[in-house]
Amino acid sequence: MSTLVRTEPLSGPPPLLVPGDPYSVVVLLRGYAEPEGVDGAVRADGSVTLIVPQTRGSSSGHREAGPEGRSAKTALAEAARGPILVDTGGPWTREALLDALAGQDVAPRDVTLVVGTHGHSDHIGNLGLFPDAALLVSHDFCLPGGLYLPHGLGEGRPLQLGPGLEVWATPGHAGQRDVSVVVAGTALGTVVMAGDVFEHDGDEDSWQALSEDPVAQERSRRTILGMADLVVPGHGPPFRVMRETSPTKGEGEPPGGAGGSLQ
Repeated sequence: MSTLVRTEPLSGPPPLLVPGDPYSVVVLLRGYAEPEGVDGAVRADGSVTLIVPQTRGSSSGHREAGPEGRSAKTALAEAARGPILVDTGGPWTREALLDALAGQDVAPRDVTLVVGTHGHSDHIGNLGLFPDAALLVSHDFCLPGGLYLPHGLGEGRPLQLGPGLEVWATPGHAGQRDVSVVVAGTALGTVVMAGDVFEHDGDEDSWQALSEDPVAQERSRRTILGMADLVVPGHGPPFRVMRETSPTKGEGEPPGGAGGSLQ
């Protein structure tokens, strides 16, 4: 038996609100990548997504207690009580990001955790807007002020931030330290903010050329397609993931693409 996977982009401009319990997901800014000029130049920016707990904790709760004896697990759970931002776009997107947050009644000081899926400038170019937030950029986790805490994140060992809210190691695009954020229990099922593990829906003809480790990234893509009902890619609209079981192997597109067959 094999599971055939097909994908379908969601239409409509951002913000895209996906209600959920205990977390809702809001795609604030849709990433893009457009060829410009000659010699392979590309004008690009990354998608930015907000995760909002149904019941917000204090925006300063994770800053009140002293850091002594603090574990990464405890600090991450505390940081996840407030709004969480996944990627920040490039610095040229600063005003658009601030406007998008304001549209959700969120100020930069309200954000308690920023997750950067990887270290490229079009995905973490506005970290400076959030000096009071905890930061998880790739695999580096630090509290405000630069206190770095060790943790056990690795492939197959996600970090749990809250009920149905996890950070997964999804290596490949930028090397071994890419991460994706998984939110279960939304109105559209499980949402995965995948950074550039998926450039966009239907990217099977292009993602390998942009990957530092295509073998690892194909493995990460399979993992995401196996769990996600909705994927927020790095440079395109969110897309639905639909599955059906077939008794015949070998059907569908190659498994490395956004559509294909999961064995």
